[in-house]
Amino acid sequence: MKRRAWLTLGAVVLGGGGVVTYAVASPSSDPGAAGRAKRPAKVYDLALKGGTGDKRELPRTDTQPFSMLGVSWTGATKRLDGVAQVRTRSLKTGQWSAWQDLELNVDPLENPGAGVRGASEPLWVGPSDGMQVQVIRKNGTSGSALPKGLEVNLVDPGVLTDAKTKTGGTAAEPAAFVADVSPGTTASAPTDSATPSDGTTAAPTDGQTTTSPAATDTTPAATDSVPPSASASPTDSVPPSDPASPTDSVSPSPSTSSSAPPSAPPSTVPEPPIVSRADWGADESISPEAPEYTADVKAIFVHHTDGANDYSCADSPSIIRSIYAYHVQVSGWKDIGYNFLVDKCGTIFEGRKGGVDLPVFGAHTYGWNREAAGVAVLGDYTTTSATNATLASVARLAAWKLGQYGADPAGTTQLTAGADQRNYFNTNFTAGTKYTFQRISGHRDGYNTQCPGGLLYDQLPTIRTWASGPVQGLKVGSVDGAALSGSTYYTKGGITVRWTATTPASLISRFELLVDGKSVATTSGTATSAGVTLALGSHTVAVRAVHQSGRTATSAALSVVAETTAPTFTTNPNLSLRSGTVSTSAIPVTLGWKATDDKALRYVKLLSPTTATFGPTITTSNSAAKSGAATIWSMRAYDYAGNYRTSSPSYTPVILQETAATKSGSWATRSSTSYLGGQSYSSGSKGASLTWTFTGRSAAWVVSRAASSGQAYVYVDGTKISTVDLKSSTTLYRQAIWTKTWSSSAKHTIKIVVVGTSGRPTVTTDSLVYIK
Repeated sequence: MKRRAWLTLGAVVLGGGGVVTYAVASPSSDPGAAGRAKRPAKVYDLALKGGTGDKRELPRTDTQPFSMLGVSWTGATKRLDGVAQVRTRSLKTGQWSAWQDLELNVDPLENPGAGVRGASEPLWVGPSDGMQVQVIRKNGTSGSALPKGLEVNLVDPGVLTDAKTKTGGTAAEPAAFVADVSPGTTASAPTDSATPSDGTTAAPTDGQTTTSPAATDTTPAATDSVPPSASASPTDSVPPSDPASPTDSVSPSPSTSSSAPPSAPPSTVPEPPIVSRADWGADESISPEAPEYTADVKAIFVHHTDGANDYSCADSPSIIRSIYAYHVQVSGWKDIGYNFLVDKCGTIFEGRKGGVDLPVFGAHTYGWNREAAGVAVLGDYTTTSATNATLASVARLAAWKLGQYGADPAGTTQLTAGADQRNYFNTNFTAGTKYTFQRISGHRDGYNTQCPGGLLYDQLPTIRTWASGPVQGLKVGSVDGAALSGSTYYTKGGITVRWTATTPASLISRFELLVDGKSVATTSGTATSAGVTLALGSHTVAVRAVHQSGRTATSAALSVVAETTAPTFTTNPNLSLRSGTVSTSAIPVTLGWKATDDKALRYVKLLSPTTATFGPTITTSNSAAKSGAATIWSMRAYDYAGNYRTSSPSYTPVILQETAATKSGSWATRSSTSYLGGQSYSSGSKGASLTWTFTGRSAAWVVSRAASSGQAYVYVDGTKISTVDLKSSTTLYRQAIWTKTWSSSAKHTIKIVVVGTSGRPTVTTDSLVYIK
């Protein structure tokens, strides 16, 4: 019977003269209901009468609020060969949706009880207040007329309000429909509804005469249908209202069902958080029959519920209440079919009653319910992949449930077919025969349906791997407190190792930091780093992940050296003069150094008088210095461990004007702002000379150059060491054209002598610069 004895039936007469029945649930027997104010979910039915023999429809019709709908018909074994499409009007925006197809390829029923109806899968559309429906027979079929008693079933999810938080769902209280009925069309009550309490007689649909059974306090049980090859024990009787139960009654032992609750075996992994039926608002009054149990759970079948994926996770309880009401009050089942449901945020909900830790006999996968549990993901995953949160929760749930029976979620098992059928992949099954299934399978593996959608089905290997372990994708991302040179990390001792893994943290028991193969630190499964102080010397460092199953995975080992020896300067920073244009504020200089480390030199930093960073192989850098100022040239050498050494010598560049030189021969004074100090000496006399004496480590002769400039000899400490040609195509002033550097500071004499070059004998000297 579609409407059970525990429902009070009412009726409202529509404007067109039709009658719409509605169900009002009696007070809930839920022991947790005392803390909540409930408005239970309700189902409303409208007959589809318009159209031809190949089509039934209902025009755009105003309704009271609903959020889920489906199409049902008389006769649970009757198939609807065609298309059922719906459009709905959003309660929020007032906009009509596009046409949406209802999934009609629902698992068939075998030996269904009286009054159980055929039905599409329900479709969640969100809060709506209008709908349009059309059902069209499949083209080219013969003898496949549309079934009788076609009606659209609208589900209002009701409201579940927690007295403490005062939160709930839609606050609108639906009444009967106010329908836009086409002239001459009568909206009638479903053919198998009981007589309304107001005495109104429900009109038959499509000319079919149906006598409704009287309401009683109990529903008689039916004996399971058993193939000749097996006999069922007396405990295998199931109510006719549960469509899946009679289909699976093949093997009396060990997988027969029983109403006696078995003991809950402990699992090898932790139980995930599960929202109870009381907390999602199950109205227990509509399904008073006791749950049934099987011997164990050998496999998990994954489903999707169809419908929109843009639902808010706050609406998940409403969606589940709607599915529950649809399964019980539309399809006539004893309870919601799925054992568990999971939303896109990863929240797990208890489905069929009987105890989440017990092997409750569900109604979800035709032919395989007696040895499996079913988990449905809210939404449609035909063109959308499930979220990682969803996959992780399905994996946790499957691992826990299968772990109660010592089963590996990544393994296979033998299931006994409860019916002759074939699956989505055209594999034929014979009732009573055993077949191999993945422990975590898709609905389509057992029955010819697209469920759980192609993209979610493609994600099942990920679910199996996450559920079974070990942890996947474990790798060290970085080592704080250490630096990498080649394939080795260097540290002064203290390091923090950071890692990542692709397996969700909710499935990981713990991480262990390993040094030289031994665990030195343990963290939770949600951690991503751990620290340790290493003893001096060479070590291997790795991370071990322990899956909740106990399986372990270890990252690649890293080579880490702990050392505290600082680098050394084999050549302290030294300053030397170089060629270039000289001014009192910027004398061209070169800074040179050499640094080494006993392990690995990382870089050298110039700290003053300016800043720069140099690689480990760089030993010189050109710069400029101010004349007459003592300047500290501070450098610091770092190794990869972070050890460092600093060297900070001081140098003073000094400009010796030409007037400070000892002259010989004829020299003329020239004045110009282009000269250092505003003047210079010039001579074209062969043998004329200038001599400077100083104490320093580097020297540069500063001159002017032009097309008419001649040559000069340079003597150092009495020895001729160079002939310098000053000719230049362009006129240049203050040019350091010749330089000399010694390894240490000492007293030196520099003498320049005019060569008297033919045609261009002139030498114009500006100064001598040295560094002390």
